[in-house]
Amino acid sequence: MTDSATGAASAPVYGLVLAGGSSSRMRRDKAALPYQGESQLDRACALAGRHVDRVFVSVRAGQDTDPVRARRQMIIDSVAGGGPIVGIRSAIAAHPDVAWLVLACDLPFLSDAAVAHLLAERDPNLVATAYRSAHDGLPEPLCAVWEPKAADELAANQAGGGSCPRKFLMRHTVKIIELLDLKALDNVNTPGEYAQALRLLGSGSEINPMQLKIKYYALMREQAGRSEETVETEAATAADLYSELQARHGFTLSREQLKVAVNSEFSTWSRKLANGDAVVFIPPVAGG
Repeated sequence: MTDSATGAASAPVYGLVLAGGSSSRMRRDKAALPYQGESQLDRACALAGRHVDRVFVSVRAGQDTDPVRARRQMIIDSVAGGGPIVGIRSAIAAHPDVAWLVLACDLPFLSDAAVAHLLAERDPNLVATAYRSAHDGLPEPLCAVWEPKAADELAANQAGGGSCPRKFLMRHTVKIIELLDLKALDNVNTPGEYAQALRLLGSGSEINPMQLKIKYYALMREQAGRSEETVETEAATAADLYSELQARHGFTLSREQLKVAVNSEFSTWSRKLANGDAVVFIPPVAGG
């Protein structure tokens, strides 16, 4: 492949789907979230695979046996540190003569048109080509093409304490292009965002907002600042509901420390919720 501006040969491009995150806000593995019969990771890999010859999944050590990831070609983090910058550096180290189409796995609205436009606008003479975020105007490192020449500068950046790939792009000469679809890079981090994505994508698993009555006791009542409330939510299960409320109120108790009751009966965390349900989260009882 030759760069039209300089006549110089440019590196081939492989795909790297980042799936090594902890999914802490989602409280379940984002890579495994289903959309219209396939996982979010499968969707991202299929999308990348329609534009490049080889696609790898970026994982942390210990994730290589996970069944969602194990059937894919993987690149396990091979450099110290954490976060997406480690995944990008590990991919470049594994194939140093290749440029990387880097995609976060949690971009359900990313389209073939957006990926094709990014690759068509690629400038192999710079360290990266990236979209400008529709939300803050900054470069988006997790839907970008990273060139082999970024290797040394990324290593120096991390050695100097830098761990944010966005800040790296802001400090270096990169090509920034504009989004054709402003929703293309909207990602999914919470149960509510996932439910909204399902609706917008027309999934058969559509989730409608519902009203639930919630009661709190002991420490949870103190942290919520109330003993009960009625909430409108798109949470599908008791587990999703607790993750949403935990993020809202800053609850410090984990699910494993609680019991949950729905409509005055003890329930499992996987129970599907319905409009009008009364939910109680029961903390540990002190004393013997």
